[in-house]
Amino acid sequence: MSGHFIRLKGVCNVKTFITDDFLLHSEPARRLYHEHAEHMPIFDYHCHLNPQEIYENKQFSDIGEAWLAGDHYKWRVMRTCGVPEEYVTGSASFREKFDRFAETMPKLIGNPIYHWSHLELLRFFGVDELLDSKSAPAIWEQANRRLQSRDGAARALITSSNVKALCTTDDPADDLQYHRLIAEDKSFSTQVLPTFRPDKAIHVENAEYPVYLQKLGAAAGVYIRTLDDVKAALEKRLDYFVSCGCRLSDQSLGSPDFTVWDESAAEEAMRKALNGETPLDYEVSAYQAYIMDFLGEAYAKRGFTMQLHFGALRNLNTKRFQALGADIGCDSIGDGIPAASLAALLDRMAVRDALPKTVLYTLNASDNEKLVAAAGSFHDASTAGKVQFGSAWWFNDHLDGMEKQLHDLASIGVLSRFVGMLTDSRSFLSYPRHEYFRRILCRVIGGWVEDGQAPADYDLLGGMVEDICYNNVARFIGIEG
Repeated sequence: MSGHFIRLKGVCNVKTFITDDFLLHSEPARRLYHEHAEHMPIFDYHCHLNPQEIYENKQFSDIGEAWLAGDHYKWRVMRTCGVPEEYVTGSASFREKFDRFAETMPKLIGNPIYHWSHLELLRFFGVDELLDSKSAPAIWEQANRRLQSRDGAARALITSSNVKALCTTDDPADDLQYHRLIAEDKSFSTQVLPTFRPDKAIHVENAEYPVYLQKLGAAAGVYIRTLDDVKAALEKRLDYFVSCGCRLSDQSLGSPDFTVWDESAAEEAMRKALNGETPLDYEVSAYQAYIMDFLGEAYAKRGFTMQLHFGALRNLNTKRFQALGADIGCDSIGDGIPAASLAALLDRMAVRDALPKTVLYTLNASDNEKLVAAAGSFHDASTAGKVQFGSAWWFNDHLDGMEKQLHDLASIGVLSRFVGMLTDSRSFLSYPRHEYFRRILCRVIGGWVEDGQAPADYDLLGGMVEDICYNNVARFIGIEG
C-alpha cells in the first residue's frame, strides 16, 4: 500500500485522525502492532471478489465505481442519511454517487465505514484529509490518478496489500474458468482459490430451488429428481472444485433446526419443491439437516474446511428486493442458532469421525459464548483448533464487535489458536479491514499487559499475534509458503 501522504492542493481541511498509533491506546499495544502485526501477510480466506476481474486485471474508471458499484454497507448508510436511490444504486453517474457519499461521510462518526473509508484513502491513495463535500473534488482527482494507473489495477491493489492468498465464493455449478486461468498465470503470485458455496441446493424453501437443480444437474451431468441425485451431483462438483484448488466450503443458514432427522420428510420437502408446492417448516428442517450431514462428511473426506454462517435475516424489504434483488443492504441480524441444533449437526458427524475442520460465524452476537462453548466440545488431535469460532461478521465487524469476539473467544476458548480476520467483501479496496482488525487485536492483548493480566513477554505475545494474523489460518486451511 502507498506510504506517500499527499496534502491536497487548495484544500484546507482537517488532517486525518488515523495516525501511526490509531486505536493503539497503550505502549504494549503499539509495540505488538508495529513489531509484529503490521507487516504480516494476508490470507483473505472468505471474500466475494470476482475471479474474472482478477484474471482480467480490472481497471476501475474512478473511485466511485471502486467504492460504490457493489458495496451494500455504503448503500445502507447513504439511504439512512436520506440519499435518493438514484444516487445509491440508480442511474446517477459514479461521480454524482461519490459526491453524495462524501456528503454523507461526516455523519458517519461512530460507524466502522468512517474508519474503513479513511483507512482506504490513506493506504491506497496517500490521502490524509477527511472526506466531505469540500474535500471531495480533490480526493476524486487524487484517487482516480492512482486507479487509472498500473498501480490501481485489480492485481496491483491485491499485491500492494501483501495478500498471499484469497478465497472467492463460488456456486457448485460454476465452471471456475477464471480460477483455472489465474492458476496457469505465473505472473501473478497471489493464490486465488475457489470456495464451494452450495446454498441454492440447501435452501429447498426458496422459489428458485427447482430451476437451480436443473442448472446443478447440467453442470454435474446428473438428472436430479431424488435426494440421491442431489448428493451425486454435489459429489461430482466437489471433485471438480478440488481439481481447481478448492479447500473450503461455505454455507449461510439463518437459524436452522438440525435436531430434525427424518429422511422421509426430507424427501417430501424436495418432492413438494419440485412440484411447485410449499414444504412445511419441519420438512425444510429435515432436508437441510440431511444435506448438511452429507456435505460435512464429503468435506471431511476431502480435507476441506467447512464454514457455517448463522443468524442472518435476509431481504427484509420486499419492495426493494423485487426492484433490486438480493445483497443490496436490506438484510438484518436475525435469531441465533439454538444450541441443540448446532450440537446435533456437529455431533452427528463427529460420532462417525466425519466432522471436517469447521469455522462457525454468528451475526447475532448474543450467540458468541454459545458457539465458542460448542466448538470446544469437538476438538481433537487431528488439527489444532479444529472447530473455530470465526471472526466478528458483517454487522459485528466494528471496534466493539471485534473486541467482544476476541474477549469471548479468549474467555471460553483459546485465542492463540484463532484463524483471524477476513474481508467478506466485494471490493478490491477492503484490505485495510485486516489492518483494522490487527490494531484491535493488539489493543486487546496490549491492554491485558498494561493491566497486569498478561506478561510483558513480547516474544510470546508477538508470536501469538503473528499466528492470529496469518500463520494459524495458513496452517489450518493449508496454503504453500
